[in-house]
Amino acid sequence: MLKITAYSDKISVAPGDELQVMVNCEHPQYQAELVRIRCGDDNPDGPGVKMDPIATDLPEHFTGRTQTIYAGSYGQVEPFPSLTASEDFSLSCWIMPTTPGKGEQTIMGQYNAANQAGYALIVDEQGSLGLRVGDGTNIEVVSTGKAFVPWEWYFVAATYQRATGKVQLTQIPLTTYATVDDEGHTEAQLQLHPQAEASTPIMFAAHANGKRKQQWAAAGFYNGKIAAPTLCQHALSLEQLRTIDSGQANTQLRQSILGKWDFSQFMTTDRFADGSAYLQHGSLINAPTRAVPGPRWDGEHHDWKQNPSLWDAVHFHDDDLYDAQWDVDFTLKVPETLSSGLYAVRLSAGADSEYVPFAVRPKPGKEAKICFLLPTASYMAYANEHFTTNPWGGELMWYRSTVLNPDHLFLNEHREYGHSCYDRHSDNSPVYYSSRLRPILNMRPMQQGILGGFGSSLWQFNADTHIIDWMSAEGFEFDVITDEDLHQQGLAALKPYNVVVSGSHPEYYTKDMWDGLYEFTQQGGRLMYLGANGYYWRCGYDQHRPGLLEIRRAEDGSRASEPPTGEYYLSTTGEYSGLWRRQGRRSPQVLTGVGFSAEGFDVSSYYRQTPDRDNPRVEWMFDGIGSEELLGDFGLIGGGAAGLELDRVDRNLGTPPHALVVASSEGHTDAYMLVAEELLFNLPACSGTQCDWVRADICFYETPHGGAVWSVGSIAYAGSLSHNGYDNNIARLTGNVLRRFADGTPFPLP
Repeated sequence: MLKITAYSDKISVAPGDELQVMVNCEHPQYQAELVRIRCGDDNPDGPGVKMDPIATDLPEHFTGRTQTIYAGSYGQVEPFPSLTASEDFSLSCWIMPTTPGKGEQTIMGQYNAANQAGYALIVDEQGSLGLRVGDGTNIEVVSTGKAFVPWEWYFVAATYQRATGKVQLTQIPLTTYATVDDEGHTEAQLQLHPQAEASTPIMFAAHANGKRKQQWAAAGFYNGKIAAPTLCQHALSLEQLRTIDSGQANTQLRQSILGKWDFSQFMTTDRFADGSAYLQHGSLINAPTRAVPGPRWDGEHHDWKQNPSLWDAVHFHDDDLYDAQWDVDFTLKVPETLSSGLYAVRLSAGADSEYVPFAVRPKPGKEAKICFLLPTASYMAYANEHFTTNPWGGELMWYRSTVLNPDHLFLNEHREYGHSCYDRHSDNSPVYYSSRLRPILNMRPMQQGILGGFGSSLWQFNADTHIIDWMSAEGFEFDVITDEDLHQQGLAALKPYNVVVSGSHPEYYTKDMWDGLYEFTQQGGRLMYLGANGYYWRCGYDQHRPGLLEIRRAEDGSRASEPPTGEYYLSTTGEYSGLWRRQGRRSPQVLTGVGFSAEGFDVSSYYRQTPDRDNPRVEWMFDGIGSEELLGDFGLIGGGAAGLELDRVDRNLGTPPHALVVASSEGHTDAYMLVAEELLFNLPACSGTQCDWVRADICFYETPHGGAVWSVGSIAYAGSLSHNGYDNNIARLTGNVLRRFADGTPFPLP
């Protein structure tokens, strides 16, 4: 198993910046060095791994230590003077438990398990509502004995009267089913008085369990939704609690309220509001899911911004993770003289090694003419995916048996390292958020991907090193910037360049990224799209928490999961998520001329040139290439240049009318199928041997002010660049285009 894992605080830096590195190492010592990554493919049939050491002032050795990730989300409110929980109290809220049979889970309360002190509303061991109380020595639990139905809403409440020791518990389902007995009302006499410590926070979806690193540790994580939690300082009747919940409490009743928390406020942040007179606002830890409908949502509106009060729930998970919060092991000062490129901190101890990749941006005014745009948003969406171990029918897609590597097994056993946006939470709900503030084990050189076809089997990060390797081997001078740079700076990030080169699979794009790249092409810039299934999903970056990405696959698309109705809008930005092709004039075809059409993961094919290749507008493109040559009937990814995922032109979806298709792929197998969004009905004859839409198109067109776009429509394309020592028609074709695109001479309009 892996004995070194690590991550950094940034994914893009400038010369002179500092990079903090957090390391978990089971060895007594390890070494750290800076390397420039040129190629990460260790396939013996390829160009080989190429990494250049860079001199730094790092010490020769570092002391190893283990660091632990604590996953699980919860809400927290700091204790305040008016909270006197050792007296009478009432708790109430709405809940939708999603795994009530998973064991005891805390809903809300002021309880510290380390000292067995306080009180908490819980889902008990039998999956029913309970109240746990402790006096610092002993614990008592009172339950309704009525098991919750998973994924149903309940109003739940507990009251305690100190003078008599009387407890009342209530669970009332929002929906009543004829044969289901899930409503419960219980009275009991406690043998102890709960004694909550004054320093213990009020928590939702977990309880305190002592301190860790000067912060409260959490335990007893709850899976499910919570809405409208309320804490009162008297033992109120059920009628009074329902009146408070409805917002109809009079002045006298409102005076009983210590906290009435509203998860619909401060939606785009990690904060939530207290509507009581005490204004004890709280914070959400580890990014639970926001912008989810509460119990009062009736389906009339789907955009939470129209009436946020209906989206007053938070969906908590015991496997949520935003920030691993490891201690910093060392800080790397990026050398002032370092040129722009793809780099990594390499950590090694004996036979074990780990890489922490990042981009180094150029110094302002020192930019090259070529920019490689590292698709880090897509890396984050796939971060730590569990394709090989989660049961989702993967072998039916990639047409071969699954081969497990140590990273797959490690991630399967260490779910605390967090999920990709292709996984599901432990309660089977979709994963919407992904963070880079944790070790991302599949964003590394020498890392294979199960979706990468036979041969090198590369996907995402490591596949993109094929492009970097080819440009380096051919002597092109280029800079590297990231999606985050484009998102933050927009068009300004691309202004210095003549040409932007994409990665092999830039699938996830924010509006700021899309608009910046499109404006670049419309103002004379040139785009070389060297991949497929790009610019596909509309995602968002959190505006307040660095490195947090959100995606909700609304209503359509080729997707591993879909959000429930009412959860189509991003919590972080308020934008409608889902496919870009469903969002006006922002389909992939509008940006690149081609869009996602088919996918298959067994073998890759080739392109056949079309009559358009003889058009005078593109004659320069085929210099040194015969008109009868098959393009890319070779390659490290599936054996050909056209494979894995394929894009084709489609005038109906926005391909410019003057676009030329100079080559199209053919000969795909029946493992290649049309993507779901191309189908209105399930029909036969939609696979590679039967359907003309199962193809990749190489497309070219001019843009205003002398710009141009060239797209290849295949993820496997870059795997053919190094064939025969970089002397092949794919490398020649791509080189012809890159040299012409880097040349500032404007393209004449046709």
